[in-house]
Amino acid sequence: MLSKILIANRGEIACRVIETAQKMGVSCVAVYSDADATAKHVQMADEAVNIGGAAPAESYLKGDVIIQAALETGAQAIHPGYGFLSENPDFVGAVDAAGLTFIGPSADAIRKMGLKDAAKALMEDAGVPVVPGYHGENQDPAHLAEAAAAIGYPVLIKAVAGGGGKGMRLVETPEAFSDALDSARGEAKTAFGNDAVLVEKFVAKPRHIEVQVFGDGTHAVHLFERDCSLQRRHQKVIEEAPAPGMTAEMREAMGQAGVRAAEAIGYKGAGTVEFIVDASEGLRPDRFWFMEMNTRLQVEHPVTEAITGVDLVEWQLRVAAGESLPRQQNDLSINGHAFEARLYAEDVPKGFLPATGTLTHLRFPLECRADSGVRAGDTISPWYDPMIAKVVVHGPTRAVALESLHRALRQTEVAGTVTNLAFLGALTRHGGFASGDVDTGLIGRDLEDLVQAADASNASVVAAAMTALGLTETTSETGFTLWGPLHRAVQLMRDGEVLDLDVQVESPHRQVWTVNGTQVIAQRNGGWVIDGQRMPHVAVAGPQITVFEGYGQAFEIVDSLDRDASAAGDTNVIEAPMPGLVKAVFALAGQAVKEGDRLAILEAMKMEHSLLAARDGVVAEVLADAGAQVEAGAALVRLAED
Repeated sequence: MLSKILIANRGEIACRVIETAQKMGVSCVAVYSDADATAKHVQMADEAVNIGGAAPAESYLKGDVIIQAALETGAQAIHPGYGFLSENPDFVGAVDAAGLTFIGPSADAIRKMGLKDAAKALMEDAGVPVVPGYHGENQDPAHLAEAAAAIGYPVLIKAVAGGGGKGMRLVETPEAFSDALDSARGEAKTAFGNDAVLVEKFVAKPRHIEVQVFGDGTHAVHLFERDCSLQRRHQKVIEEAPAPGMTAEMREAMGQAGVRAAEAIGYKGAGTVEFIVDASEGLRPDRFWFMEMNTRLQVEHPVTEAITGVDLVEWQLRVAAGESLPRQQNDLSINGHAFEARLYAEDVPKGFLPATGTLTHLRFPLECRADSGVRAGDTISPWYDPMIAKVVVHGPTRAVALESLHRALRQTEVAGTVTNLAFLGALTRHGGFASGDVDTGLIGRDLEDLVQAADASNASVVAAAMTALGLTETTSETGFTLWGPLHRAVQLMRDGEVLDLDVQVESPHRQVWTVNGTQVIAQRNGGWVIDGQRMPHVAVAGPQITVFEGYGQAFEIVDSLDRDASAAGDTNVIEAPMPGLVKAVFALAGQAVKEGDRLAILEAMKMEHSLLAARDGVVAEVLADAGAQVEAGAALVRLAED
């Protein structure tokens, strides 16, 4: 068995690997960038090595530095986690050449599955069904357009390298093909350094169902399927296992297809074979096709662990140490149902814009599994993925598990940054999702309803105001004047709106508040009860107050001396919403623009963000060039005064 490993990753996956490895008696070496010096995974590890600057290219993507750290610390093997170098065959080769063990598949297996077109050809030879499409080497635009016409519209243009939805475009008519091809190629070139594409048939009611496989280099088993259809912009949001509506016949067919795929390349370790499924007539064994194979552990692996009782990281370590498969196919079975929701620091109403900030408060209910790489006090930086945690629940049935997920999300407490928590909660109450009628277009179709911001209840407003005035701990010695009940006032701000509140403190146990002309009673009865309901939890960080009701309501205490009543949003200046790289600038001085025109592209947190004109006008000045690294709030383009 291995005695010491190095984890070539960060965040929640590094913490996840460390947790299992240490339970098995394996010592762990963490690596960290300058930005991660005090990160959770560094604190959890037995020892840690600094590998460079904050940018991934200066640290987590420097394979030679990581290998040297493993050698110097006496680690026998390297676990890649996911992302970064996890699917880089050259890194795997270098690990092998250094005399170390790579905890994952061979470089050859990764190469065979690394390019979508070659992988599809290999899968066809192995008897795995593939989506009708063109996966050839001829990249001439006219040839690709002819292939699209032969396949039949609508079609998908997809980058042959990489994933995550980058370099992917849906084309519904022949007239739109040329522009979509140019756009897909440009994005693929930027993201992967390879602008080659393939063209596939677009499935009308697609579901994304994937099979967890595990091999020892010769034989493989499958650990059943996961449904990852709940997506936005090709990014998974909530995953579940098993897939709703799955039949025994189709599960057998998909599972065996996954095993054939793994054994065809001599796969070793944990991997995922992803299929696109046409659910227009239910789940049928002749309506699923191979999309790609992820030659690593997946972000959503906990739902598989929950229904099978298997620790996939333990299996990875055991097989990497030379053991054969811990279980055979007949030993594996499904128990109940599991969900995983991905909690991100992102502003959902603003188009899921990734956010930064310091987590001033973070708490998860005990009833769920929360895989997280951050703690209260940690910063969500612009350098890495803004995931806060994966909230995982398990229940005997899908309905019970979904209710558990809903409850777990309502009880999750996050303060210090905006999150997608309310959006996730809304999904758990979506009728189609609750019934299992899911497909990859569900979120897009119902997005407007899912991103509706909840109004703060009077009870939440009063809870924030009581906290602001220090009235949650009133005693017989405080809260009164000598001649009668104390009258006090406070101003709070929520979403740019100033709220004026008044309170009459009638006794240590009773307060009468006026909120928007409505009287609200707060009474102490064991704990405080406001407007007939128990006072929610509250977190305070400076002038920021977060009330944990309705997935978290953020307020700010207004200092009337500092408040500028005339302040208003400046529509003349287009600013960077977060730190990032100015990828492109389309505006020119003197150019007339319309509201909504794209003026620049900012690259941050692994994504590109279009910056749009807030009104009609004329560009007065361009303040940033393509290639510039800017801070949040930096002015990029200024429009002339009206």
